[in-house]
Amino acid sequence: MIGHIESYDPDSQTGVLIGEEKSYTFHLDDWVAQVPPDPGDDINFEADGTIARKINLVGAYLAPPKAVKYKYVAAVLALFLGFTGLHRFYLGFYKLGFAQLAVTVATVGYGALWGFLEAVLLFAGHINKDAKGRPLK
Repeated sequence: MIGHIESYDPDSQTGVLIGEEKSYTFHLDDWVAQVPPDPGDDINFEADGTIARKINLVGAYLAPPKAVKYKYVAAVLALFLGFTGLHRFYLGFYKLGFAQLAVTVATVGYGALWGFLEAVLLFAGHINKDAKGRPLK
């Protein structure tokens, strides 16, 4: 069945989705996609009473992805705060953001070069998608 995420609470890892004008609850354990759920995501799922199972993203198959993040915001964040990985957090790459912060701490600041290089890649258009595969504006 096709529907969309109505709400999701990361603390309790539960949420509500709507499919065929009915409301279903779900737990993150039933989430199949690699990225966490966000309200508004188009999904495919199996209904088990009022509980949704085997939930997966299908937005990419229904319509072309729409850009929601700005390339120049990410590039400026990378240029000035790249040592913290903040631009990666902005784009949804949380593990990479933490890795950049860890490299910066471990190398006593030399990890800032990673952020600078990614700022150049963002300005040049070589990094052009967010964590969900949507193009950058």
